[in-house]
Amino acid sequence: MTTDATTDAPSGPAAERTPEAATTARGHTNLGLGRLYLRRFLRNRLAVVGVVIFALLVLFGAFGGRFTSYAYTDADFTALTQPPSGLHWFGTNQGGNDIYACAVHGLQRSLMIAVSVSVLTIVLAAIIGSGAAYFGGRVERVTLAVIHFLLIVPSFLILALVSHRLAGDWRVLIVVLTVFGWMSTARVIWSVSTSLRERDYVKAAEFMGVGPLRIIFRHIIPNLGSLLIVNLTLGVVATVLSETALSFLGFGVQTPDVSLGTMLADGASTVTSAPWLFAFPAGLVVLLTVSMTFIGDGLRDALDPTSVTGSAGGRR
Repeated sequence: MTTDATTDAPSGPAAERTPEAATTARGHTNLGLGRLYLRRFLRNRLAVVGVVIFALLVLFGAFGGRFTSYAYTDADFTALTQPPSGLHWFGTNQGGNDIYACAVHGLQRSLMIAVSVSVLTIVLAAIIGSGAAYFGGRVERVTLAVIHFLLIVPSFLILALVSHRLAGDWRVLIVVLTVFGWMSTARVIWSVSTSLRERDYVKAAEFMGVGPLRIIFRHIIPNLGSLLIVNLTLGVVATVLSETALSFLGFGVQTPDVSLGTMLADGASTVTSAPWLFAFPAGLVVLLTVSMTFIGDGLRDALDPTSVTGSAGGRR
């Protein structure tokens, strides 16, 4: 007795449930969500403006030094405290340093500190906050007690003292800002993760014997993506302001190194007599903070379906 070969092959809905088909479907779903988020983001004009400004600032910090023959440490003793000119585009300071070269290097240093601290802070907060929420019990109570204690500690004074004691090394500043900057974000992540730990996919993973760390890194933290992305961008703004304030007060980056904060500190005493010393670094700080704020607001609206932009994107 013979059988038709075609009856052995799955057809219809059964064929669509094969692993290859499921993988393809998930890929198309992720691609569709990515396009939806991108469309929502691009609909926010201020967010697009923020991306353009931030991209120009990055390009200026990366390649701006190629357009001048001066390094930020070079001193032109024939042009002390000179206004902007064809030779010194942004003018010079009291020591004859080219402000344009200093601005390029200062923007590089501030961006490096801000991005590094923001990334490290988000990673640390995500691990600690989601871990405390998942394990619960004594681990959760101890973690929250430490977070609440650190939140009431005068962290700015500790940052100033530690940074000044270690000679204002920018690498030390990154570590110190990270150590005292993760608590608020971790508490928000813990609050959200307490609901995620009760989801069906987490319970199913536990039933299948998946380890706690794998559940945290594969099932909880990925579902905090939108929150982490928004806090990452806004964390850059907070770090820039913190680094600028510390350097302005003399507790941040120290000479001969230069950051936007040290340039603001140098120009603060000569705002009326030599305004270019303060105006150019202040303009860069404003552009950097405004651009990242616009980007953060745009990402929040794009990833939040209840927002005006998100709702409009969902209706189209």
